[in-house]
Amino acid sequence: MTTTLDGAGTPGVGTDPFMDPLTSVLLGPDARREHGFWRRLTATEPFRRPVCDPPGPTPDERLALAHARLRALNSALDSAARPAADPRALAALHEWLAPVDPALATVAGIHYNLFLGSLLDHDADRPRDLSDFLQLRRVGTFLCTEVAHGNDAAAVETTATYDRARDGFVLHTPHAGAQKFMPNTTPAGGPKSGLVAARLLVDGADQGVFLLLVPLTDASRALPGIRVRRLPARMGSPVDHALTSFDQVFVGREALLGGAQGRIGEDREFRSATEGRRRRFLASIGRVTAGRVCMSASAVGSARTTLAIAVRYGGHRHISASRPSPPVPVLAHRSHHGPLAEAMATVFAMSLLHRRVLDRWEAAAGGPAPEREAAERLVDVAKGWITWQARAVIVECRERCGAQGLLENNGMTELVTGVEGAITAEGDNLPIHARAAAHLLLAPPPDSGDDPPGAASEAGDLTDLRFLVRLLERVERIWFARAGARAERAAQGSPLERWNAAAGPALRGVEAHAYRLAAEAYADAVGALPAGAARARLDELARLFALRWIDRNSGDLLAGGHLSAGQVGELAESIEHLVAAVGGRLPELAASFALPEELLADWPITGARYTDAYDDPGAHWHTDGSRERAEAGR
Repeated sequence: MTTTLDGAGTPGVGTDPFMDPLTSVLLGPDARREHGFWRRLTATEPFRRPVCDPPGPTPDERLALAHARLRALNSALDSAARPAADPRALAALHEWLAPVDPALATVAGIHYNLFLGSLLDHDADRPRDLSDFLQLRRVGTFLCTEVAHGNDAAAVETTATYDRARDGFVLHTPHAGAQKFMPNTTPAGGPKSGLVAARLLVDGADQGVFLLLVPLTDASRALPGIRVRRLPARMGSPVDHALTSFDQVFVGREALLGGAQGRIGEDREFRSATEGRRRRFLASIGRVTAGRVCMSASAVGSARTTLAIAVRYGGHRHISASRPSPPVPVLAHRSHHGPLAEAMATVFAMSLLHRRVLDRWEAAAGGPAPEREAAERLVDVAKGWITWQARAVIVECRERCGAQGLLENNGMTELVTGVEGAITAEGDNLPIHARAAAHLLLAPPPDSGDDPPGAASEAGDLTDLRFLVRLLERVERIWFARAGARAERAAQGSPLERWNAAAGPALRGVEAHAYRLAAEAYADAVGALPAGAARARLDELARLFALRWIDRNSGDLLAGGHLSAGQVGELAESIEHLVAAVGGRLPELAASFALPEELLADWPITGARYTDAYDDPGAHWHTDGSRERAEAGR
């Protein structure tokens, strides 16, 4: 899908970055083809981090750079339509570019996925001229949510009224709450066109929410009838988020994105093969699911990068003890490497779950509706869990780097705030997990029928990964059983009362569901590796990941007879043993991330001579011999 798909030849890399078996675990068996281009891109201009004098670039300069990078990316593709048509390429784009420039990942994801992808998905029998968008003469954006409607976007109030006489639609914003909220609709980056989600009114009948292709701005201002007002600065992001409204804006019939959900034909009559306004809306915004996969990919890439920075800095930063002794790397201390070891286990789990979900979602595309719906629920569960885990990892790594981690030039602050955007984008985590919880509460629990309530499980060993996976299954069943019992006790209440009774433990059940899926992916990956060092390392990571979750739920597992009192007592020592094993190999594990040296070199604290970034060429130590004496004493 790119100018070259071969991962070889990355500047500055003398060996194949994809040869490490753990790299294949993280990036998939076809890592070179899927990731080689994107990896190589991050090591080249203009994707390298610019060197700027303090205080650094302004938000507008950062946004201009993001758009310049978008154009460089678009020029490097053999076809700008391919990321929109290839879900793996789209995910890899986010996995590699989000750590480099979260704003770039945002505008690229909107343009290639939500905008171009939606155009390609609709009206396949009525091709459009997309050349302006493919060549970035116009940048695409996506206008769905409104001031008063976010996670309930099916209730949007912007209207598109069919005008039979003119054979087109009149777009209108009826009140302040119906203004489109957050899309990047200013002229920044070039003229913009957008896909506008609006309620289709035909002869007074509400046919549901559809997308319409609407020119929004020229190179300098909004087009007539359209108001675009920049929102206040968003935490961490320079993207031109805005409020957008329409005052009786006319567009032709061809602006409507049609398909099975409905269209207006040459006879000016509306027809739909999809019953129900909600189903029509979901068909129109189907690209949001791909966007959730991309949010997971962004979070995975950002967490891996932040962890690699923290591990490198921990090896370079030396500290002295209170008693006279040689300085040691801060990474040598259990208090420092312990949290990073647990973060490493989590990052591998996030990566494995992301790959598994991507595989299943891609396989379900075009299949029976139940399979597609199950895959989409899996995407929802993974998006919430992965982005929340990424936030925890990124914040932990930032803390381990102390004040250095607070400086923008060291690469972490943008990722701390960037992951917050991923948590909210394409559906807030909590509502999509709540929807998944409601479904899983009604679905048969995993491994159902094996054990009657209160029965003890088959004895197992805490060093056996498959036994640990079975314990994670039990944790999931326990939480959903609690949710079901609470819902049953509230059976006479209103639907809201029943849901409120079950919601707490049901949401814990979704969390447990994600942990179990990640642990299963871990176990399968361990089993697929041949005996040797890589398999041993992955098994240690997998058991550390599983045992930390088991430890958090050990009381329930003990009460249910799934763990013995002796096993509960062994948990702390088992975890400490694995922390020591993983902690001692953090640099080699971080190397399996295959991050280009050029990328890492752009962040000062990743280098052994990181203090040189703060050198003062005009200071006295350059003239009185102090530096030479200091160097001689090293």
